[in-house]
Amino acid sequence: MTTFSKRLKKARKARGISQERLGIDAGIEPASASARMNQYEKGIHQPGESIVKQIAAVLNLPTAYFYCEDDETAHLLQCFHLLKAKDRKDVVDLVENLAFRN
Repeated sequence: MTTFSKRLKKARKARGISQERLGIDAGIEPASASARMNQYEKGIHQPGESIVKQIAAVLNLPTAYFYCEDDETAHLLQCFHLLKAKDRKDVVDLVENLAFRN
């Protein structure tokens, strides 16, 4: 399994939706939605960038989430994505202060 396929399956299951529903909501033809999502989750095929963006939108995740190799970074991206603009700025300021303090 690829990093993408593992993250996709985990995110879909966390949302409690079927492969077919996710595929359809992401704009995949209903007749092939389930099969294509199954192939993506098994790592048999890799979706193109536009499909990944559509899947991310349906799951309310940033596209980068699907490519993070470690769980901690993926979780941070997931949380950051859900924040409002002002809160994002506060988080970036905090991280910069922590990362670059003497």
